[in-house]
Amino acid sequence: MALKTRSRILLGVSACFVAVCLLVITLVFGSSLRNEEVVSLYVRPGDTNDTVLMHLQRIGETPKTGRLHFLMKRLGYKEPLPVGHYLIEPGLSDFSLVRRLKAGLQSPVKLTFNNVRNMEQLAARLSVQLMADSTALLAALTDTAWIRAEGFNQETYRCIYLPNTYEAWWNASPEKVRAMLLKEYRKFWDETRVKAASRHNLSPVEAQILASIVEEETNKGDEMSKVAGLYLNRLRIEMPLQADPTLKYAAGNPGIRRLTKHQIAINSPYNTYKNNGLPPGPIRITSIRAIEAVLNAERHSYLYMCAKADFSGYHAFATTYAQHMKNASAYHKALNERGILE
Repeated sequence: MALKTRSRILLGVSACFVAVCLLVITLVFGSSLRNEEVVSLYVRPGDTNDTVLMHLQRIGETPKTGRLHFLMKRLGYKEPLPVGHYLIEPGLSDFSLVRRLKAGLQSPVKLTFNNVRNMEQLAARLSVQLMADSTALLAALTDTAWIRAEGFNQETYRCIYLPNTYEAWWNASPEKVRAMLLKEYRKFWDETRVKAASRHNLSPVEAQILASIVEEETNKGDEMSKVAGLYLNRLRIEMPLQADPTLKYAAGNPGIRRLTKHQIAINSPYNTYKNNGLPPGPIRITSIRAIEAVLNAERHSYLYMCAKADFSGYHAFATTYAQHMKNASAYHKALNERGILE
């Protein structure tokens, strides 16, 4: 009888031990989430445990968060919560997830901006990818004291911001974001690129100013180096650039299709019809593709160009003014036929 009792007790203890082991294994290795791909969780200032659980329900495609709630309490995950961007891999255990959130072990975000023309567009594009809002970002990126301290001025500072893909902390301050972009700018202008610019008698800033004009003149990547070569030819013989994009910039309207005599007479340092040489700053945030086109400009003898009359986006190039006028006449005729007056 005693033997049977001991056996039952031993069996009961064993069953309890197994149950506890299973519970521990479930808590440590079990996952409440059902996401089949890596998903992002953003913890914002002021978020609570309940807010985070609600986000996890949505991105983890599960209504069950009881175990997560239990672990948050047991592991001391409480407000104020570490802010950040956290990656959640498929099958990530609840225990590992809560430990990651509590420790603030966030992952950087991919910060990408391309095809932005001005600072307002840049700040807006960055704010979609970062915690900081566009107003705070714009203020930091255009801060006069910082710009001067870094060796730029109000005309040239846009050279700092090179469209590319970067890695940044989602909750990085606007000041850290601009510092990161400046660091990447310095890295971009290595010895090789500086020498390539100097071969054209250009500084890095001047190369970017010219690249901004090239980029506004053509969006055809295979034509950029030819356009750059034309402008370099003009600079070499001290011939005015007469670049229409600079006039459009001075007029505050990059969408102008047909320039008037009034616009050509605009009194502005960006009017390259009236002023020799490069304008004082870039007329847009310049792509790396356009900068490389300037550094590797095509060598030729062209001095003139005009948009092709077929509206293909390409240009007709000429070495003589007479040929240029024929090209321009064909283009203006095409504009008239389409009723394009401005």
